[in-house]
Parts: sequence; structure tokens; C-alpha cells
Amino acid sequence: MRKYYLLIIIAIFIMILNGCIPHTTGETEVGVRTKKIAFWGKKGVEEKVYEPGSTYFFLPFINDWNTFDTKLQNLEFTHEEKRGDRGKKDDLLFKTIDGNDISLDMIIAYRIDPTKAHIILQDVARNDLELRDKIIRTVARSKPRDIFGELKTEEFYVAGRRDTQALKAKKLLQEMLEPMGIVVEKVLTKDYRFNDNYQQAIEDKKVADQMVEKNKSGQHAIAEEYKRKLEDSKGEVNKMIADVDGEFLKAKIEVDAYFEKQQLIAEAIKAEGIAEAQGITEMNKAMASAGGEAMVKLRIAEAIQGKKIILLPVSEGGMNLKTTNINELINTMGVKSLATEEK
Repeated sequence: MRKYYLLIIIAIFIMILNGCIPHTTGETEVGVRTKKIAFWGKKGVEEKVYEPGSTYFFLPFINDWNTFDTKLQNLEFTHEEKRGDRGKKDDLLFKTIDGNDISLDMIIAYRIDPTKAHIILQDVARNDLELRDKIIRTVARSKPRDIFGELKTEEFYVAGRRDTQALKAKKLLQEMLEPMGIVVEKVLTKDYRFNDNYQQAIEDKKVADQMVEKNKSGQHAIAEEYKRKLEDSKGEVNKMIADVDGEFLKAKIEVDAYFEKQQLIAEAIKAEGIAEAQGITEMNKAMASAGGEAMVKLRIAEAIQGKKIILLPVSEGGMNLKTTNINELINTMGVKSLATEEK
């Protein structure tokens, strides 16, 4: 009987082995096995990751097989109906902190953590599509709207402010989805739109701002032109001042030179006068001596040499003009002169 039961068990085991079917994973997929009935071990989702690009054999009916794609995926929320994975408008609609309606296009880049694929199957979703639509899309539509709604309307024009909020949204989504085995890589913002009336007001404001900037530029150009002309005028004035200063210095130099020249001439005249005065003084001293009297007599003798001397009657030590008949004297001197000339 034992041999009989053993043969039956072996036959059943062979039949089971012949009933195994293959289960495969793609190049970027991981597999998760669920044991409905366990001959050994515990049943339920295995805490084991079946590697990508492989084939595994399990009995049918008592085993379930699920796969999850681990490649980077993009979930796009867009205003364009022909884009995204829903084929209709799917952009985020919310209000800015100052109360204006806005719609925002956004992309969530995410992937599955392969080590947590069994957690996803057990607690989150049965496949990629369910995970994408029911979990990631729901969370990603809710929280980023709150974060981007913190911006004022004007701040949406500043790319840096949008990027800051996108990083904030990525951090928050990562905190929420990481326990579920989902890794958020990036949150990217694209186009944004306001309602038509406000959009028109914004466009008008842009045009007005451009005109203001244009006028500011024109005003700045005019101011710069005036500055340039002012500098040119200053240059001309400085040139005139330099020319006048040059002429003044030239005249001053000439006057100083003339003054020095005249001063030298005056000093020379003064020195010459002093020398001449000293000579006269010395001459006077010499003339006051005995030798001076002899020299005077010599000079008198030299002066009267060759001169005619006429003796006039004198009385009382000199010529007495009171008693002298001048006419007779002249006649006598003239007769004598004629007589001398005749001889």
C-alpha cells in the first residue's frame, strides 16, 4: 500500500510539473509573484523581485503574476487635447494667491523603485496603468496646485519663482509617494494661461511697460546726449582757460624777464655811478693836494697854449671897467689886428 501511495504522489507531482507555464519580464520590467496556495512557505505576495529580461515557470491557478515597468515615465498635464495620455484638456486649474484664475501645464517625471515592487502590488496598484491613473495622477493634480497657488499673478512671469515652486512640489510629492515605491525625479512647468479678460489686461500692461521702457530709454539717451554736450562744453571752456593761462604765463615770463633785465641794467648803472663817484671823489682828493695844484696849472697852460693874450689896464688889482674906454680899446685892438694882418 505504501508503494501504491508513493506512486500516486509521484504521478501527481509529474502532472503538476507538466502543467507549469512560463512567466517573463521585459527589459525594463520586474515581476512579482503571488501565491494563492502554498504547499510550503506562506501564501500571498512574495517579497522577492524577479529580475528584468528573464523567464520563470510557475503552476497556473495557484500563482498570480504581475509586472511593473521601472523605466522613467512622464505624466503630462496639458491644455492641448492631442497631447498627454488622456486625449483631452488636462491642465491644472487653480487661483493665484491674489485671486486670479490660471491654468498650468506640468510634467511629472517618475519611476518605480524595483525593490518595492511587491509593496506596490500588495498595497497600491496591480499594474502600471492603475498606478499611474489612480495614484500618481490623483496626488499630482492636488498638491502642486496648492504649491503653485502660493504665487502672485505677476510672479508667474518670473521663471526663477516657478522653478522654486516646482522644486517644492517635487519634494512634497516625493515625501508622499516614496513609501509607495514611487520615485519622483522632476516636476517641470510649461505654459500657463490666465482668463481672457485678465490675459488681455496683461498684454495691454506689457505694451504699456514696453512704451515706458522705450520712453525711459529715450530719456536716458537724451540725458546722455546732454551729458556729452556738457562735457564737450567743459572741454572747450577748459581749453579756453588753458589758453588764457598759457598767455598769462607767457606774458608773466616776458615781464619777469624784462624786469630782471632792467634790474640788471639799473644795478649796472648804479655800479657805474658808484664807481664814477668814487673816481671823482678820489680825483677831488688828488686835486686838493699840492700835486693837484700843479696839475691844474699844467692843464691851464695846455689850454692857453697858442692863444693870444691881451693885456688890459688894471687898477686896484684888476681891470677897472668904470674908467676904461671900451670903444677906444676896441678900436685900438682892431687897428692893431689889421696892422698885424697887413704885415
